[in-house]
Amino acid sequence: MLNRSIVKLAIPVAIGALALTACGSDDGGSDGGGGGGGGGTTYKIAFQGPLSGKNVALGENMQNGIQLAIDEANASGDYDFTLEYVATDDRGEPGQSSAAAQLVIDDSDVIAAIGPAFSGPAEVAAPLYGEAGLLAASSSATNPTLTEQGFPTFLRAVPNDNAQGSGMAEFLAAQDGVEKVIVVDDVSPYGEGLSDVAVESLTELGLEVERASVPADTPDYSGAARNVVQSGADAMIYAGYYEALGPFAVSLESAGFEGIGVSGDGSNDAQFISLAGSASDQWYLTCPCTDATAEAATVDFAERYQTAFNQPPGTYSAESYDVAQMIISAIAELGADASRESLYEAVATGSYEGLTKTFEFDETGEFTNDAIFIYQVEGDGIEYLGPIEELTGG
Repeated sequence: MLNRSIVKLAIPVAIGALALTACGSDDGGSDGGGGGGGGGTTYKIAFQGPLSGKNVALGENMQNGIQLAIDEANASGDYDFTLEYVATDDRGEPGQSSAAAQLVIDDSDVIAAIGPAFSGPAEVAAPLYGEAGLLAASSSATNPTLTEQGFPTFLRAVPNDNAQGSGMAEFLAAQDGVEKVIVVDDVSPYGEGLSDVAVESLTELGLEVERASVPADTPDYSGAARNVVQSGADAMIYAGYYEALGPFAVSLESAGFEGIGVSGDGSNDAQFISLAGSASDQWYLTCPCTDATAEAATVDFAERYQTAFNQPPGTYSAESYDVAQMIISAIAELGADASRESLYEAVATGSYEGLTKTFEFDETGEFTNDAIFIYQVEGDGIEYLGPIEELTGG
C-alpha cells in the first residue's frame, strides 16, 4: 500500500484546492469498464500504447493488466468511487502520439494515464501531459533520456535502459568464447538508446564492439544478416521490437550466424517465436520485468489474469497491473482532494509496494529500482532464467 508520505501530502494539496483542476464525474452511473463499481464519483484511468499495427501484442499485454486492476477494484466494494478504463492507440509510433494523448487530455474525467508504452511516443506525448497537469506513468518506456528532459508529470515506473544495456553486456562478458559483439539497433529512440548503453558497457568490459543500424521497416534482412556473419562477431545484440527481429532472425539463420543472440524487452513476446519459427530458438531476451507465472508474489495474479483473458500474462502485464493499483490506491488516499495535480504529486513522492516491486521515484521521475531479468527461447516457449546478476555473479 502507499506509505504515509501520501497521506501527509493531502493536507497542503487541499489548501490550494481552488487552483486545482477538478477530475471525475459525479453521475455514479458508469459501470467502470466492467465490474459494477462503488458508485459516487467516476474516475477514468487511461492507457496509451500500441493497440493496433506492429507490436500490438506488447500493448495488449499492458492493457489487460490495467483492465484487470480496474475490474477488480470496482468489484471489491472497497472504494466509494467507480473506475473506468480508457484506451488510446498510438500504434507505438511517435507520429500518432500527439493525437492519442490529446484524446486523453481532453476528457476531463481522466485523472491519470499509464504510458505511453514506447519511448518514441513517450517523448512526444510527455510535454502535452505535463501542460495538462496529468500524470503519465509508463510501465515500459525505457529510453534513459526521457527523465532527463524535465517533463513535469512523467514518471518512469520501470528500470531504464542504462540497467538493461549494461545487463546485456555483463551477461555476454560472462559467456565463454565471446570476444566480439555486434550491436544492431532498429533506428528508433528505444533501439538507439539501448544500443548506446550496450556499446558503452561492452567496451568498458573489454570486449570488441561493432555497431550497425537496420531500420525496422527493412523489407529484406538478408544483406544485414550477411554483414553480421562477415563481422566475425561471437554474439549479437538486437535493440528493437519483435516485429522486426522475427524476419531478421530468419535471415541470420539462413546466413549461417552461429553466435549468441540477445535482444531486449521489445522482443520479449511469443510473437517473436511466431514470426521467426525455429530461428528464434536459444535467443536470450532481457527485460526489466519478471515472469508473473514463475515468481511466488505474482502466481495468484497470473491465475486471475488467465481466467479473465484466457491466456497467461505477457511482458509488462503484471507491472502495468501494479501501476494501475498504485494509482487506484493514491485516489483512495486522497479522497475528496483527488485531482490530476494532487494525484501526480501523491504518486511521485509516495512509495507503493506492488506485486512485482516497490515503486518509488526520484525528483526527475526516474524509477529507483534497476533489476533486470533474462529469458531464453526454448522450442515454442520462452523460459524464465532469473535476475541477470544471479547468472553473472554480479
